[in-house]
Amino acid sequence: MRSFTIQVPASSANIGPGFDSLGLAVNLHLKLEVTEADKWEFEHRSPLLGPVTNYEEHFIYKIAKETAARHNKELRPCKVVETSDIPLARGLGSSSSAVLAGIEIANQIANLSLTAEEKLQYGTDIEGHPDNIAPALYGGLVIAAITDDQETHWVRLPEIRSDIVVHIPNVELKTEKARGVLPEDYSRGQATSASAVSNVFIAALLSDDYSLAGKMMEKDLFHEPYRADLIPNYHLIRNSAKEYGAYGTVISGAGPTMISFVPKGDGETIADQMRRILPDYEIKALQVDLTGLKVD
Repeated sequence: MRSFTIQVPASSANIGPGFDSLGLAVNLHLKLEVTEADKWEFEHRSPLLGPVTNYEEHFIYKIAKETAARHNKELRPCKVVETSDIPLARGLGSSSSAVLAGIEIANQIANLSLTAEEKLQYGTDIEGHPDNIAPALYGGLVIAAITDDQETHWVRLPEIRSDIVVHIPNVELKTEKARGVLPEDYSRGQATSASAVSNVFIAALLSDDYSLAGKMMEKDLFHEPYRADLIPNYHLIRNSAKEYGAYGTVISGAGPTMISFVPKGDGETIADQMRRILPDYEIKALQVDLTGLKVD
């Protein structure tokens, strides 16, 4: 019986002004041990994963089946043992990690020989935007765009010399609700200003000017002003993290988690200080995941 493992990192999208186009992979992971079997079976071994009922209703199975069907292939049955330290519905890309896992199961079991670009395109087709899929696939900080021909293009930035601190509340926020508060249209002036902020943010990262990058990541005009009221302790977290030395703090994805860029080596110190202010939060000092999707 053939067996293999799949590991996919969590991801934080938007990073302030990079709305629907910028994402960062971090070292929380979804892991699957897949073994060909006589029948389909999913087993969850993590408190962050819900109970398994019918395998046909399992999200990862649905993605795998859909991916195989795109190539007119059938899936041979497998037993899938799943563990995860990515919290669900917290803005850390749990859905995208599962999407990539399903695509990769189909790729392996149905012998699809998918390229990385095809995996990115399939994942983007499912998610509707590439900002979580791209970093989960490639690792690191990735800028991606869907052009008018519906192709997805991406660039991975050089290594980010910053620690990451995430502030995870014990509440969920569905992406649909977070998108529902956004305006349908932006004026030309708003779009111009918001795009300029995003451009300076990326330029500052490329120039290793993390102080400026931190200022720009907190100046978003596309989504943060509209979502701030949905995020518990939004201003407290921003202001306190800055006081303790963070470059900048923004909503992770659609929230409710918030993510801070902090000086290299200071992650655990700043996380510990934030835990004293928010004892009911799960606050983690993380690193950027540079590997992305991994199959063994």
